[in-house]
Amino acid sequence: MTTTICRLHSKGDLRVEEIASPPLEAGDVAVEIARGGICGSDLHYFQHGGFGPVRVKEPIILGHEIAGVVKSVAPGVTAVEPGDKVAVNPSQPCNDCHFCTREEYQHCLNMRFLGSARTFPHVQGGFRSILPVQASQCVKVSAHTDIAHAACAEPLAVCLHAANQAGDLAGKRVLVTGAGPIGALCVAVAKARGASNIVVTDLVDFTLSNASKMGATHCINIATSADLMDAFRSPEQQFDVVFECSGAEAAIAMAIEFVRPRGTLVQVGVAGSLNIPINAIVGKEVSLKGTHRFHPEFADAVRMIDEGVIDVAPMITQVFPVEQAHEAFATTLDRNKSIKVQLSFQSV
Repeated sequence: MTTTICRLHSKGDLRVEEIASPPLEAGDVAVEIARGGICGSDLHYFQHGGFGPVRVKEPIILGHEIAGVVKSVAPGVTAVEPGDKVAVNPSQPCNDCHFCTREEYQHCLNMRFLGSARTFPHVQGGFRSILPVQASQCVKVSAHTDIAHAACAEPLAVCLHAANQAGDLAGKRVLVTGAGPIGALCVAVAKARGASNIVVTDLVDFTLSNASKMGATHCINIATSADLMDAFRSPEQQFDVVFECSGAEAAIAMAIEFVRPRGTLVQVGVAGSLNIPINAIVGKEVSLKGTHRFHPEFADAVRMIDEGVIDVAPMITQVFPVEQAHEAFATTLDRNKSIKVQLSFQSV
């Protein structure tokens, strides 16, 4: 039996290929992948051959936002069975290192994360028609749940972890800078957790229109209508919590400017070394927090999608068959028409 895969050989060299399906090992299940979302890290691998110090050093199957149907299970597996719809958690901590013993699993020293080139050999990802994976990484969804929605559990888990860094959002004024997939989901989480006012900024009207569908109360295009932010400039109108999702220096500076004294800035977007106004952080006593991946939040994300607490449908803008992977990646790069692009491996 063969498996269709989407594999990056080097920067820009993305190929759809066939490989032999590997046998199941103890504790494994074979998941027939239906949908896989293209993430920012997938784009960095494709465009630049990596990001920061992380470089693609050997061919790597991309993809970690995936969901499908269990096809078969290894002997002794009882948690799932053939026919179950599942979202696949791409995170596989070792459960034994210093951080795992402290239940800080997202910082596992021996983390194996699907589709990651951080380690060598690389961890092969989930853009394939049949994925062998540990049963413990599969979280069941109801038969009525759209498999495309289940494939959004991973980015939603990222945003739930970010929201947990911020604390209680009920009644809070929230600013989200950057209206891509993560920004859109931060909006949805803030709404679900009772934020009273959710302002979103971006440079593109298309992404802002999607943020409105996800629950934003105000959407502001900084490129054309930056003056609209003046309404939030006074200390009484500044934001209790800011989720900075762009990683852009100008956006981070704006986030610091508009967070209230003693407010919280959660830095979600990833960037390198930047010039930011530390004096403002000190003077306003801003709590600046990083956020990295997730752990228990993955199951929470699946549940919230499954129960309809968060509707991810507006952010799924295009679906391409895996054979059109190059077109799918090109479309993902166009923020004027795409939010979340998914690859389809078969119809479910």
